[in-house]
Amino acid sequence: MQKNTEPNKQLFSGFSAPDTEQINRALAIIAQIPEDPHYYRPKGVEVAAILMDFNTDLKTILAAILSDPRLANLNPKPNIKEQFGETVAALVKDVNWLNKLTVYSLEMTDQPSQAETLRRMLLSMTHDVRAVLIKLAYRIQRLKVLPKESYELRRFIAQETLDIYAPIANRMGIHQLKWELEDMAFRYLKPQSYRRIAKSLSDNRVQRENCINNFIALLQTKLGEEGISAKIYGRPKHIYSIWKKMQRKQLDIDELYDLLAVRIIVDNLTTCYATLGIVHSLWQTVPKEFDDYIANPKENGYQSLHTVIIDAGGNRIEVQIRTQQMHDFAELGVAAHWSYKEGGKHDSAIEKNIASLRKLLEETSPERKEESDDVLSENFRSELFNDRVYVLTPAGKLIDLVKGSTPLDFAYAIHTEIGHRCRGAKVNGRIVPLTYTLKSGEQVKILTAKDGGPNHNWIDLNLGYLKTSAAIGKVKSWFRNQQQAQNMATGKAILDKESQRLGLKTVNLAELAKHFNQPDTDKLLEAIGRSDINSRQLAAFFKIPELEAASSALRPRSEQTVQGKKTEAKSVISVDGIDNVLTTLAHCCEPIQGNDIIGYISHKKGITIHRKDCENILHLSPEKQNQLIAVNWGAKKASYAVPIVIRAFNSQNLLSDVTQILAQAKIHISNAGLDTHPDFSALLNLTIQIENTGQLSQVLNKISQLPNIVDVKRKT
Repeated sequence: MQKNTEPNKQLFSGFSAPDTEQINRALAIIAQIPEDPHYYRPKGVEVAAILMDFNTDLKTILAAILSDPRLANLNPKPNIKEQFGETVAALVKDVNWLNKLTVYSLEMTDQPSQAETLRRMLLSMTHDVRAVLIKLAYRIQRLKVLPKESYELRRFIAQETLDIYAPIANRMGIHQLKWELEDMAFRYLKPQSYRRIAKSLSDNRVQRENCINNFIALLQTKLGEEGISAKIYGRPKHIYSIWKKMQRKQLDIDELYDLLAVRIIVDNLTTCYATLGIVHSLWQTVPKEFDDYIANPKENGYQSLHTVIIDAGGNRIEVQIRTQQMHDFAELGVAAHWSYKEGGKHDSAIEKNIASLRKLLEETSPERKEESDDVLSENFRSELFNDRVYVLTPAGKLIDLVKGSTPLDFAYAIHTEIGHRCRGAKVNGRIVPLTYTLKSGEQVKILTAKDGGPNHNWIDLNLGYLKTSAAIGKVKSWFRNQQQAQNMATGKAILDKESQRLGLKTVNLAELAKHFNQPDTDKLLEAIGRSDINSRQLAAFFKIPELEAASSALRPRSEQTVQGKKTEAKSVISVDGIDNVLTTLAHCCEPIQGNDIIGYISHKKGITIHRKDCENILHLSPEKQNQLIAVNWGAKKASYAVPIVIRAFNSQNLLSDVTQILAQAKIHISNAGLDTHPDFSALLNLTIQIENTGQLSQVLNKISQLPNIVDVKRKT
């Protein structure tokens, strides 16, 4: 039997007949939930009732009602998208996700950067900003029923409110919610301080009321004489903000001067300044306490004139002057957007507030251009931090990365050494490739080796291993350091060998470095290891003619001169499966392409290439046969099948353009598939035969430069 929905219907008066019919249908669904006397968590109807004070639109109210957690127990579950549309269904999905979010920990109170990252993650994963407003209302209701929870849970929820949700309400400009969230949370966290401040405010209420009433009466008279219509009333100071000021100024509540506050609401902007002039003419002012937030609005769009005066009794009174629209926006923030959009007026403060959502919690971010009018459409999509991704470590720490980042980027963000030794990753417990694109909210575990370093492929942008420039820089730095260390070791070995050959017991490295214009001995050894300083040059320094002559014989052919000109001899020999090894063709048998050949490792001439039937090879002693090495003429390159995927805006000529590039690069296509879509976009899957990663990178880069290409990458 369904519950009586009439009391709930009365909560949502003021909507048109068609809108009321939709609300009634939502209430009818809620009425199907069985009564449970032990259920005391927030209910959708209660949350929607809170939002009625914020001028929210129909879809927000419907989503608040239908995001009731108890709906998960209905069988069958209602099809919200079918009954109320895609926007309401998406809002409900976002709110349900926000209500189940369990990332916060009490340690974040002392880790401001982690709390900020969580706020950004929360907002980046919310597709519609109205879902955040509904979540804030859910938190208000959660705080109201918190006395029924355990002491530990009360403190946890209250601290989470102060660390995460009250700051979000503040930056969205919803001050009414912000103050309520702060005061309720403060009541649970510091009940004694809360009661003391509340009692002090209550004890002095009569005195404060008399002071405020005298101020209002005099000002109303003067404004009436000037023909100015205004609403004037005392503004209550909120308990948490009073406590914060007491802590900041190290004062007791009796020593605070600005517990008296008055708000003046007038018709238009010009009248704001006229009223300010009258206030300043009637009372003594405190110049340092004047702020013009109309000429210089706050980042969240807040506008008002603030001043502090001293009355005849020596009381300091804070005065705020604003228009009705400024007041609504200050109290309701983003929620006020729907109350003004029907009239078609796009106030600059509203525009600025919406733009500020993109910079939420980024106090130092550069000013961005105002949003276009379509941002004020009914489907107000949140694009907060859409260039970021927020993922968690196994310990629950949040890591903020560039959108498109991979597990390898995550590894380097944790620690450089973890990045270097990364060999695999698990996302939400599942093994994924290192090129996997991370999504907000995922938990990542890095699998590392005990030692080892990065792979050269990681810094090839076309292969998709790394997205962040910081991680790419760390990999490049590692290779530079490794190369430097390797060159130094090689240089030391060369120098030691030459010293032994000369019979030198010591070598003055500092003198040698100075001679070759090297800043220090490390750079000297590195230069020798790179062959920037060769054996002939060392021989010249030591002034040993025999060594210089021997060094000349030892020089590779690429350094020998013909008729005074340096010539470069490119090897067409593969030595033990390795290409580009410098070799010398033996003069005794003069092997040519097609002959069966073998290499001989000579102490003076490096690797000499002989024919296998060469007399000198056939008659080698058993000891010298150990110096033979397998060689081949120009080893045939192996090719590998590599799948790639290409996304394009337009399918026209896509396949022909891509195949032309591959044909020019002499790359064979072994498989191809083209998927086109109604919006003319296309997905082209190819399998190509590639010899090495350098060739793959080169061809992917060429394809990416074609018109209409969105991206091209190796398929994982």
